[in-house]
Amino acid sequence: MHTPELESMDLSDGYRAVGRWWRPAHPRGVVLYFHGIQSHGGWYEASASRLGEQDLFVFMPDRRGSGLNRDQRGHTPSLTRCLGDARECLDAALRESGQQAVHLVGVSWGGKLCAYLAGSAPDRVASMTLVAPGIFPRVDVSPLEKMRIALSMVNDRTRPYDIPLNDPGLFTANPERIRFVQEDSLKLEQVTAGFLLASRRLDRIAARLSFSEYRGPVHLMLAGRDRIIDNQRTAAWLRDLPSPNRRITTYPEACHTLEFEDDPSAFLDDLCRGITAYCAQGESVKAALPNRATHP
Repeated sequence: MHTPELESMDLSDGYRAVGRWWRPAHPRGVVLYFHGIQSHGGWYEASASRLGEQDLFVFMPDRRGSGLNRDQRGHTPSLTRCLGDARECLDAALRESGQQAVHLVGVSWGGKLCAYLAGSAPDRVASMTLVAPGIFPRVDVSPLEKMRIALSMVNDRTRPYDIPLNDPGLFTANPERIRFVQEDSLKLEQVTAGFLLASRRLDRIAARLSFSEYRGPVHLMLAGRDRIIDNQRTAAWLRDLPSPNRRITTYPEACHTLEFEDDPSAFLDDLCRGITAYCAQGESVKAALPNRATHP
């Protein structure tokens, strides 16, 4: 497995965020890879490394307040700031790689950021791969917690609340990976009221992707035994998208985090094969375009 480079980037409000970078010498494309609500980039280094081995430039940022980012733990100041962070990561991936459009990969909660970027900047997104995306979650906070969160939005937006995913068995049935999640000191167990409000508003943005101008490829990868997201609603959402290139790959016996399966090779192969195929399609389109050389 290729070891990533850990580098910090300064966001526009001065926050210093850490990300993982895989930089092949001659990239055929660039992947911007978003992790989930409780996880961080370290959970998905195997798949990112496999993508890097396919000569894909990969940028996997740890979200503000997550993973290696200790400041503002579990918090985002606002939805505007959350979306701004995603756009700045997109800018950084394109700037560092020299590419014109990214291939988005989003796991769980990170899928919502992918849907936002595809809808808001369709000309800068070459494809989108959503791995058990959290656009339609089955797990939620209790009604009483929702009332407390609403009060906190008035009194204290930074008040922490438990993420309702603190059972590692929701992610995987693999005992080794269950221990990994249990012992992971970088995982988030709580997020703030401000983050939860931003996340709820982001749900609505992601659900309305079909009304955007995005027409690029979308690959939905689902776990058949997922207890975190609603597979049926997610598949119906995909079918409503106007993109002509839409497909679903389902792993019937897998749990939510496909990377944590006893043998994740089928998922890793499908992920790499899909994105490299999208890269090849992009090159075919470029080759078919007329030569627009300028003349004096």
